[in-house]
Amino acid sequence: MTTTLTASPETCAWGFFDATATPVTEVQSGDVITIETVSGGPGELPPEGQGFFVPPELLDIHARSERHLPGHILTGPVAIKGAKPGDVLEVQILDVTCRQNWGWNLIRPLAGTLPDDFQQARTEIIPMDLEAMTAHLSWGLELPLNPFFGVMGVAPPPNWGRISTIQPRQHGGNLDNKELVTGTTLYLPVFVEGAMFSCGDGHGAQGDGEVCVTAIETALSGTFRLTRRGDMQLAHPRAETLTHLITMGLHPDLDQCVEIALRDMIAWIVDRTGLSREDAYMLCSLAGDLRITQTVNGNKGVHMMMQTALLDQ
Repeated sequence: MTTTLTASPETCAWGFFDATATPVTEVQSGDVITIETVSGGPGELPPEGQGFFVPPELLDIHARSERHLPGHILTGPVAIKGAKPGDVLEVQILDVTCRQNWGWNLIRPLAGTLPDDFQQARTEIIPMDLEAMTAHLSWGLELPLNPFFGVMGVAPPPNWGRISTIQPRQHGGNLDNKELVTGTTLYLPVFVEGAMFSCGDGHGAQGDGEVCVTAIETALSGTFRLTRRGDMQLAHPRAETLTHLITMGLHPDLDQCVEIALRDMIAWIVDRTGLSREDAYMLCSLAGDLRITQTVNGNKGVHMMMQTALLDQ
């Protein structure tokens, strides 16, 4: 049975993760849930009368919900029965679909990868063709859509208190990793009872880096299988596609991001294959790919990708 969690002022948190938040629903480990999300504040709405569908719940959230911290509108949290600190939450991304025919992109002074280079704020509304799965950019380019959730995370450690959704951390959050599409599995360390999974920050398309601070921000629906893994322990988020293992380093310093992602990949290879750390380090140099995830969220991101076929021989 699949549960559907719709977005509303009662099921969404605007701008924060909080270990003390009350779950809006609970599922059994291994259950499938569809979660609907919305994106943006009143300043990111399209003009009326141009054929753009605005989810009515977005307007309701604008009218009735408080924006507690700068950040994203998240749907959740969802409690997973039996999950406890020290476990891992396995998030199988079964499907991701767009819920509206437009997105928005924002440039603002003092933000992004070039914070001093662009001194005029700009918000662009980007039409999306959901049949062709393309976005129409203002100079005529038809850009393929590749939807994924920028934010997927569990509740942070209780001692962190209430934190913004902007910075990705050990609990996941604003990972902005464009590999986290349909068919990928995300693994997140669990810090509180129930894990408390939330998602939001829907992206229609994004490049590695997300350099101007936003992607094509849009409303998405995601279908997930959420499974408690008591047989795993993680210090940092990981993911697995149909073809690759992915480790993620999150830190204000990109060099530190590289080291975190690389050390975690070496450890994963050793655990999976029984190779020595030296052999795993060499394999990462010969066949691993380090990629910049994003450079705009305070904590930057680097992810390392390794083909699973190389580990199964």
